[in-house]
Amino acid sequence: LIDTHCHLAQADYDQDRAQLLTRCQQDMRAVITCCAHPKDFSLTMQLVTQHPGLVFASASIHPQYITLSDQDIAKYMREIRANRTNLVAIGETGLDYNWVTDRPGQTRQKHMFQQFIQVAQELQLPLVIHSRDSTEDVVEILEAHKLTDVQMHMFTKRPLLQRVISNGWLISVNTLLLRSKTVKKIVRDCPLEQLLLETDAPWLGIGADGNIKSKYEVRNEPLAVQRVADKIAEIKRMEPLEVVVQTGKN
Repeated sequence: LIDTHCHLAQADYDQDRAQLLTRCQQDMRAVITCCAHPKDFSLTMQLVTQHPGLVFASASIHPQYITLSDQDIAKYMREIRANRTNLVAIGETGLDYNWVTDRPGQTRQKHMFQQFIQVAQELQLPLVIHSRDSTEDVVEILEAHKLTDVQMHMFTKRPLLQRVISNGWLISVNTLLLRSKTVKKIVRDCPLEQLLLETDAPWLGIGADGNIKSKYEVRNEPLAVQRVADKIAEIKRMEPLEVVVQTGKN
């Protein structure tokens, strides 16, 4: 089992992060934690060095944080370059028109996205993409750069699925699959060879009633990828182990 996208540096884990990772080590092959803000980078790098072979990291700036100054963004990019050997991807980066609805803000998002695309190309690392309410623009930008090593994190735009598949990009699926008809159809129609497991933990935790809850009600954890794998297996009518093995290869 590999969780390809979670956020271990979030304060939600401050009380028991070490214990959580001990549990993950028992049942999981790897956990990829996403550093989405410069303030979390130091802790993220600590987790990678303290848990070799289990915790890996991606890093960028979530598109909602466009109020960061150009100086802070440039400094963070220097830190990313300096820590290239401790990173497996650049992200999550992209566009978010839900959090940022004004045109100037969206333009700034696009500029920052382009900057992180350049960093990914320079460091020869894959991109982890955030594309909330903005998937058409994101896909066009990625295609314009002729990018191939792309993970579409929490992808929900089914009309664009065939373009994503044709581009050879990977789609990561989380616990949203348990309730979303759209994501179920995406899983049904996407080749298993282009699917990855993720949780986006601590968000998207599952309550006792089977519904997704606020992280303040139910904290999600990387181990929840097992439930995602089981649901993919159910939809595709195969054994869960087949899903775990193939998504691990992916």
